[in-house]
Amino acid sequence: MNNASIRQSAKDIKGPAPITTITGEPAPLLIVDLPLPEQLQYGRVVIQYRTENLRIIPVYGQGARNVSPRIGHLHVTVDDAPWHWLDASGEPLIIKGLLPGQHSVLIELADPEHNVIDFKKIAFVVPAL
Repeated sequence: MNNASIRQSAKDIKGPAPITTITGEPAPLLIVDLPLPEQLQYGRVVIQYRTENLRIIPVYGQGARNVSPRIGHLHVTVDDAPWHWLDASGEPLIIKGLLPGQHSVLIELADPEHNVIDFKKIAFVVPAL
């Protein structure tokens, strides 16, 4: 048996090609890790996340709601602030400038019209420097 016959296909790893309509897509999921502890000691909050059944890209509005595979973005709220920011980079979230002490970050997975699909709230401590 050669290596090519046991390798996973691109579709196995990346999912369906973005030009194909997917029927019966499973619900989108948001998976969020706790902040990287080695970065917290420097006052940086680095939060890694991933999504399932939804791609994070900067496309918004009603016309984008029916794109398949699904697309969306994140809403990020720190310490229950009355405001949030939007992130569509697909990269880890990095927050600086938090005072030492207990903090929380609410990360919401949103569709192109900003409707929240899934969310995770994590709590952590920024140590005194």
